[in-house]
Amino acid sequence: MSDLQEVTNQLLDVNLHENQRSIQVTESGLRSESEHLRVTIGATVPTGFEQTAADEVREKLRSSCKISKDRGKIYFDISVESLAQVHCLRSVDNLFVVVQELKDYQFKETKEEVLKDFEELAGKLPWSDPLKVWKINTSFKKKKTKRKNINENSSKGKIDNGQGDKRDERDVKKELTNNALESHILLDYYENPAIKEEISTLVGDDLASCKDETDESSREETYPEVLKFRVTCNRAGEKHCFSSNEAARDFGGAVQDYFKWKADMTNFDVEVLLNIHDNEVVVGIALTEESLHRRNITHFGPTTLRSTLAYGMLRLCDPQPTDIIVDPMCGTGAIPIEGATEWTNCYHIAGDNNPLAINRTANNISSLLTKNQIKEGKLSWGLPIDAIQWDVCNLPLRTGSVDIIVTDMPFGKRMGSKKRNWNLYPACLREMSRVCRPGTGRAVLLTQDKKCFTKALSGMGHVWRKVHTVWVNIGGLHAAVYLLKRTPQAFVHSSEQDGKELLGNTKND
Repeated sequence: MSDLQEVTNQLLDVNLHENQRSIQVTESGLRSESEHLRVTIGATVPTGFEQTAADEVREKLRSSCKISKDRGKIYFDISVESLAQVHCLRSVDNLFVVVQELKDYQFKETKEEVLKDFEELAGKLPWSDPLKVWKINTSFKKKKTKRKNINENSSKGKIDNGQGDKRDERDVKKELTNNALESHILLDYYENPAIKEEISTLVGDDLASCKDETDESSREETYPEVLKFRVTCNRAGEKHCFSSNEAARDFGGAVQDYFKWKADMTNFDVEVLLNIHDNEVVVGIALTEESLHRRNITHFGPTTLRSTLAYGMLRLCDPQPTDIIVDPMCGTGAIPIEGATEWTNCYHIAGDNNPLAINRTANNISSLLTKNQIKEGKLSWGLPIDAIQWDVCNLPLRTGSVDIIVTDMPFGKRMGSKKRNWNLYPACLREMSRVCRPGTGRAVLLTQDKKCFTKALSGMGHVWRKVHTVWVNIGGLHAAVYLLKRTPQAFVHSSEQDGKELLGNTKND
């Protein structure tokens, strides 16, 4: 009986090794085939900051970038091996791989004919390469999600397994080392704080989980799972005789017939995008499940700024090494935290008059430090940032000591009021001009109360000069980002100015 059992175990081991070898050959073949694949990536960005995002792509990916006519979108070409770096871009919200771009699409005159053309279009598109990119993208995203669950189990397993944890950890690390490409992607992906992910040491149940994954993949080879999908249509233009829902419905039906996928509007694996802007049609496959702006903030306030917009505002003022950057109305600290993460050779100060806001900022800084320590596996040196409670109209800073001021001013809707802004804005601009360095200082200010800001700025022409205005959309509100340059004129305190005016009046008399 024992001999029979031994032979059976040997046969099982042989079959297991053969299955693993075939899976590795398949995966390595897919990787080698896709390494030199070049595709077009589309990205949604904060409206108004398309040029900023395009500059970041050229700088970090060395790729040419095209700004779409449809506001808030850019397109660039990459090789698949750069896919992880794309996820680490600071200025983009959502990513998708372009299946095909139809620049001058001829819509028929009737709704029925247009929808019929959409149905026929689904079967003519080159789906092969974009789906390969989606599969690669999904595979490492899937492992990222699973790894978090594994770590939760691992922390529990530490108590029970004792010395066995060290052996499992070595085995897991050896298995991960064999897969060079995935290790490279994961390393690049996790080393940048753009992606919200906490990594802890692989221990405990990791080896068993990896075996389970191998078993699952072998089962998937034998019984391929039917993918679930949905189609999302984004349409802009006035000359269309159809609605977005109608286009998504008919195009989605054709996609379902073509691939035999299962439609699911909430629990989908693949999201097919149908972007229509006037006569331009772009079909794509989504590469992000949630916006990449969700990376730094864990404690939210009533008006938390998106990290992608904060990055765009900071980049607009071109920070230089050793610059002192201040956000005098920081809220939850989105701007200074983004600055401290990307421009580590500058010093960032976050301030607010509300103690709750300062508390949220401190908690967000603490969460980011904890994430960095977990990622590096050692104590972090910290971030070049401090938070302080103060009065924005009476800052505890020396005159001419600040290089850059970047802030999101109260719109007068959720925070403050339009009436209060008429007094607040002039006082803020005056105090900012005091602390900002004459001649070289810059300020980037976001506000939706454009009328009040323009009026306040008109009285500050001797200390502030408007350089550029970026029109942005903040939650449906038409807002503006103003880039101001500090004039060389030295700041004169109100008491000194009153004294000079009194002396001048006396001489005239």
